[in-house]
Amino acid sequence: MVTSQGLYLGFLGLLGLERLTELLLSVRNARRARAAGAVEAGRGHYPAMVAFHSLFLVSCAAEVVLVPRTFPGALGWTALGVAVAAQGLRYWAVASLGERWNTRVLVWPGVPPVTSGPYRFLRHPNYLAIVLEMVAVPLVYGAWVTAVLFSLGNLLLLRIRIRSEEEALGPSWAKAFAGRPRLFPELHRAD
Repeated sequence: MVTSQGLYLGFLGLLGLERLTELLLSVRNARRARAAGAVEAGRGHYPAMVAFHSLFLVSCAAEVVLVPRTFPGALGWTALGVAVAAQGLRYWAVASLGERWNTRVLVWPGVPPVTSGPYRFLRHPNYLAIVLEMVAVPLVYGAWVTAVLFSLGNLLLLRIRIRSEEEALGPSWAKAFAGRPRLFPELHRAD
């Protein structure tokens, strides 16, 4: 008999496979970028970021297994909806960047910034997807300690990552994205 905990662990396994697929795509794209003369920035924080994201899924599973819980009902379903929406946003960002998408900060020389897809609304939609995942994925099964700790850690990592990335992308990127929010869309009310 499959339990709700088993289904959650299966969900985490699928996310793990998705992350491995992303890394393979990233390696391929990095090879192409370097061949085109792209320069890497932010190497110092990259190993910490990889370790952090790897531990995230492990922590989700460990908390649920070591501190037995039951499926949290409406909160779990809501969190699952947010996690799935975050995946949709991630795929939209990856598709919009095409071969320029990478887990590393690789800057292609003389190539204008991508301003289509979710980049019409935000400077960093992929990072918004990660923020949403760090909260939602653990809460699907009530792993609130993981949600809190990894969300806080992620905010610290993103602070470093975004600064490094924006600095590396330079003035043409800054000009193209002037007025666009970094992570959260601005909601405007009609007066």
